[in-house]
Amino acid sequence: MKITRLPGKAFVGCVKGYQYLISPLLPPSCRFTPSCSTYTIQAVEKYGLLLGGLKGLWRLLRCHPFSRGGYDPLQ
Repeated sequence: MKITRLPGKAFVGCVKGYQYLISPLLPPSCRFTPSCSTYTIQAVEKYGLLLGGLKGLWRLLRCHPFSRGGYDPLQ
């Protein structure tokens, strides 16, 4: 589903900017597949900025050194 609202597009643009400009400079740290940023983009595209953003935030909160991680696709 395509994002049609400007705030959602702007948010996805910011996350993609992070992926292309900042993330390559940092060591890999995400414990999940797909990465937390990719998961967040998919969630915002599918559910909209509010619900998708909350799903992305929940994913980020679960991504820590003590997490098992692994394959966790968007439902």
